[in-house]
Amino acid sequence: MIATKEGLQSYLEAFEQFEKTAAGREFPWLRKLRQDGFARFWDLGFPTLRNEDWRFTSLAPLTTNSFALAQPASVSMAQIEPLLPPGVERRIVFVNGRFSPELSRGGVFDDSKVTLISLKKAIASHPDLLQRHLARYEQTEREAFTALNTAFVDDGAFVQIKRGAVIEQPLYILYVSTGQSAQMVHPRNLIVAEEHTQAHIVEDYVSLNSGACFSNVVTELVAGEDSVLSHYLVEREDTNAINVSTLRLQQYRNANVDSHSILVGGALVRNNVHPVLAGEGADCLINGLFVGNGRQHLDNYMLVEHASPHCNSRQFYNGILDGHSHGVFHGRIIVHKDAQKTDAKQTNRNLLLSDDAQIDTKPQLEIYADDVKCTHGATIGQIAEEALFYMRSRGVPEGQARRLLLFAFASECLDRMRPGPVRNWLEKMVPEWLPKGRSI
Repeated sequence: MIATKEGLQSYLEAFEQFEKTAAGREFPWLRKLRQDGFARFWDLGFPTLRNEDWRFTSLAPLTTNSFALAQPASVSMAQIEPLLPPGVERRIVFVNGRFSPELSRGGVFDDSKVTLISLKKAIASHPDLLQRHLARYEQTEREAFTALNTAFVDDGAFVQIKRGAVIEQPLYILYVSTGQSAQMVHPRNLIVAEEHTQAHIVEDYVSLNSGACFSNVVTELVAGEDSVLSHYLVEREDTNAINVSTLRLQQYRNANVDSHSILVGGALVRNNVHPVLAGEGADCLINGLFVGNGRQHLDNYMLVEHASPHCNSRQFYNGILDGHSHGVFHGRIIVHKDAQKTDAKQTNRNLLLSDDAQIDTKPQLEIYADDVKCTHGATIGQIAEEALFYMRSRGVPEGQARRLLLFAFASECLDRMRPGPVRNWLEKMVPEWLPKGRSI
């Protein structure tokens, strides 16, 4: 961690100003939550390369620059319409971290099945529910970015899926950055899915302009007994942006949760996924695709905790790296002593398309139970020359053949998604995000 506090001074000044106008400052529990969060961030500082969980990722772009809280901005519907997935009726939109009612559609409602409102509004309308769940799962004591996010808790999405509800249409959360350099946002999402529920939730991060802005988001997702949930993270911001995202999953008995990440934007991206299988029979799929080009740095850190018996987890991450890009996969599975009959699998596959692209991969198992089945593995390679030669011998031009093979590799991740509008949208978009080609 950083030994000196000079690099944190701008965050202290921003926090002191933020406290004066923060939502819910009249609630003692929320004031204390924020103050404790900043105190912990101040003690920890930003991680350095000496921290084992960050050994492959330098945070120099954060520690050598000062960031101020992003200012409100006006964005028109015409600007975001081309970015929206088709067929998604319920959306809630944030611009520079602030809720935008003008851009949201069906995004401010509270009915017998689901609540989808801004966190700022939920602080006023559902304070007891927030006090019960907010910051109760993610490790503020251990994680500097989570502590920093908790200090600046103010707005984001609040989703409550009520007992027995089956939500067919995806719930879409869009974060729009207007791209001003040296500005930061700290969105906080709280998703509470009660017992016997089903839903799809999408978080999408986009930029309208180019700039070295900093987004530090934390999502806490509570999956109640017998719930079936799919969570999607799509990070497609400008390639000058910095994005640190943390997804903390708390799964109770027989909860089935899929986590899908698509990372294609950002100069520096850190994707943390941390499920805790706290109830017997819980099942978790962690599935991701990261595509880097230029000098992008895409870091994926998976921490899966098996805390109860008879739970299953699967991790599948595919990376495609071109140019001077750098990818990281650090997958860690912890099987606690009471988690007998655990079945856990971890697989990371990577394609390097240039001599300068780089991948660091570190699968890791920590097993404290004696009746388990756990495997892990990682592969690094290039496009198979035999497959490329075969396609060219059948009359397929080399460029098109390469794009087809890349899409086939990427489709391994898409095929693990549940059929529906989100998967259909991503199947159309992913070819446009692959290196060296847009048409398939």
